[in-house]
Amino acid sequence: MPVPLQIQDLVKHFGKTRAVDHVHLEIEAGELFFLLGPSGCGKTTLLRCIAGFHQPDEGKILLGSSDITRMAPHLRDTGMVFQSYALWPHMTVFQNVAFGLEMRKCSRSEIQKRVREALATVQLSDQAQKKPNQLSGGQQQRVALARALVIQPRVLLLDEPLSNLDAKLRLEMRAEIRRICKDAGLTAVYVTHDQKEALSVADRVALMNQGVVEQVGTPQELYQQPRSVFSAGFIGETNFLDARILSVERGRFTLATPIGEMESSSAVPEGTVLGDPVTLSIRPEAFRLDEVPEGMPNCYDAMVHDSIYLGETAQHQVLVGEDPGFNLKVFDLNPRIIAREGSAPARLWVERRDVIMLPPSGSASRPGSSQ
Repeated sequence: MPVPLQIQDLVKHFGKTRAVDHVHLEIEAGELFFLLGPSGCGKTTLLRCIAGFHQPDEGKILLGSSDITRMAPHLRDTGMVFQSYALWPHMTVFQNVAFGLEMRKCSRSEIQKRVREALATVQLSDQAQKKPNQLSGGQQQRVALARALVIQPRVLLLDEPLSNLDAKLRLEMRAEIRRICKDAGLTAVYVTHDQKEALSVADRVALMNQGVVEQVGTPQELYQQPRSVFSAGFIGETNFLDARILSVERGRFTLATPIGEMESSSAVPEGTVLGDPVTLSIRPEAFRLDEVPEGMPNCYDAMVHDSIYLGETAQHQVLVGEDPGFNLKVFDLNPRIIAREGSAPARLWVERRDVIMLPPSGSASRPGSSQ
């Protein structure tokens, strides 16, 4: 049976550096939960605390009803999949997968049964007698998964498991890892810096920055409803604009921006009142260059330039506003306007719901800014 995992006010220092800063997370039983963020944000340190490789300075880790904070790694019933695979080169695939069961003094018949089941789960039954150096990178990663699964862990921990694979294999293994975790009914915690990996595989994601959890939510929530400039800029691409709230009527906010007045129906940052500055985040695909619907408020005269034509889509730089204007990045589906050289006039518009208001950030508002 899958079990929930709770991280309660966890703190971990390395010298004077606080790598994990009062992190609190509740991971549901059977959930595929991602820790996402840039290098040095604390995600791997947090994973290693869950595994027992690091001892936290403060806080608790609860697996089901058990407090495992100070428990030895081999007693936690967690399975770990490492970035480097960590396979024994002199052992066969079967022996690598069986190793954890042998350390647990399982019977020979039990080992045979469980290793066969684990190899079948990762679709490597026909590779059991090969050595790791006879396998592809994707196959080696499957062996590492099987070795973690065979001990029937209560929680599966994955530390950037696809980072050593080429692009095609990474795409294939994303779907495989999700299938394996869901088929096995596992609670899994997966560390990555790859936003697309997180968006395509996770049930929920914790976005980390400098040891702190910036935001927790489903992939769709993090992309469509970011709560900070960091969240909006790290996941996907976006345009940032400095703005100020001029008025509000029936949940519609009127804002002063560098390209003219703009309306938004998104939630206002907590504690923000009329006259306060905010930072706007508008995704490139939210802007439209086609026919403007009647009554649409957010419409602007624009000049399209520097188009990158990709067939079904085009990526444009779009200049809006008075000279020298404000440069925006716009992604256009089924494009009708292409300006490889020179520029082309257009009408640019965006719906109120796609104008996301965030707490202000002095470094965020740069023309066409995206991270």
